[in-house]
Amino acid sequence: MISQINMLSLFFFLSSSFLILFFFRKTSALHILNQWFLSFENRLHLHQSFKIPRYNLHSQENSLYRKILTYLDSLPSVEDSDYTNLFSGPNPSDIFLHLDPNHTVHDTFLGAKLSWTNAAAAATGGADALVLRLKKKDKRRVFRQYFQHILSVADEIEQRRKKDVTMYVNSGAGEWGSAPFTHPASFETVAMDAELKNKVKSDLEQFVKSKQYYHRLGRVWKRSYLLYGAPGTGKSSFVAAMAKFLCYDVYDVDVSKFTDGADWKVMLMQTTAKSLIVIEDLDRLLTEKSKSNATSLSSVLNFMDGIVSCCGEERVMVFTMNETKDEVDQAVLRPGRVDVHIHFPLCDFSTFKILASSYLGLKEHKLFPQVEEVFQTGARLSPAEVGEIMISNRNSPTRALKTVISVLQVHSEGQRLSQSGSGRNSDDNEPGAVICRESVHTVREFRKLYGLLRLGSRRKEESYSGPIEKEAPRI
Repeated sequence: MISQINMLSLFFFLSSSFLILFFFRKTSALHILNQWFLSFENRLHLHQSFKIPRYNLHSQENSLYRKILTYLDSLPSVEDSDYTNLFSGPNPSDIFLHLDPNHTVHDTFLGAKLSWTNAAAAATGGADALVLRLKKKDKRRVFRQYFQHILSVADEIEQRRKKDVTMYVNSGAGEWGSAPFTHPASFETVAMDAELKNKVKSDLEQFVKSKQYYHRLGRVWKRSYLLYGAPGTGKSSFVAAMAKFLCYDVYDVDVSKFTDGADWKVMLMQTTAKSLIVIEDLDRLLTEKSKSNATSLSSVLNFMDGIVSCCGEERVMVFTMNETKDEVDQAVLRPGRVDVHIHFPLCDFSTFKILASSYLGLKEHKLFPQVEEVFQTGARLSPAEVGEIMISNRNSPTRALKTVISVLQVHSEGQRLSQSGSGRNSDDNEPGAVICRESVHTVREFRKLYGLLRLGSRRKEESYSGPIEKEAPRI
């Protein structure tokens, strides 16, 4: 009798434990049952699947893939997915959801149940893809209307985000990393003559509205700019200002990652419309062209205006150089390959006044005539150097101006000694010519003085704001 009671107690204990375990793990149990049911449906061939690859057969990004992914990330069911990535936007208060690879999100449309799987490259034979699964009986009824709905919602989301610019950097053949583009430079912060600034902005605005005009002429709808000048003259910040003005994504292309000339074409096809493609140090690139097939002159020329350039519609290409453009093969710079040439000279007095107004809030000052006099001797600094002096001494505008005068005088003296020592003038007549080798001692004095001035200014607390540049383009 006692043994029967013990057995009965053990039975009730085990039963209760199983029920409790099942109760607390009902989600897992239901998940298993659901998987069995889906497997049974697959055996009956009740569903049909559609794959949307990220890239087409020509390695060009599939715009439909991007729009569908934008739509899926906006679905409430993404929050209920097993794994969901969280990202912050340009505004720290913005949080975006992104479906994790190899996981599924569910959607409903006109009573039909649909599912999307973010299939990773390993699961699709080497390329990322989105896989749609729906019942065959619902295909004819909702297929076209569903995709129209997706495109409409995606367009609305992209319109809301149109002021958010993304920067892409290539890390290898066909591989891109991205991040929000938050560079603070804009046309309002760029130190540029007002008339000249309006010309650049007008040129960009006219390009954006000229699709039909370009096509009527039989030309690819793209625009190319060459920014050339010494380092520190504001070329990179000018690129940022262009991107912010157009609300175009930025593709910063690292040509050193290319293995052969074909990578230029693949890169162009992987960029999207409404993008700004940046190729920096074009002069160095062409100088080294004999060392690598990836940077041959023909590869660069085909990228600029070859037949593959038709894949570059609604794009702005920007090339930068640190030297005079006269040293570059003129075949590279002819119209059609480079449409607008913009020179970035070293700082002169007119630029100095713009910088003084922006950095120090000065419209006029008793030391301005002395600054102008030193500039008239031919002394030059880069806008970045002048800006750094003003930032370091921003609490004392007078000290900032005296520092600029001192540094310019050292630079002017170095030029005078170099010319007298060599017995001839410098070959470079452009503003901002470098100091000749004969005046090494003067260069050292300049660096020593500039370093001491910066060291003294660091006794006070500093906060850095992005550099303001001087541009004197020729359009």
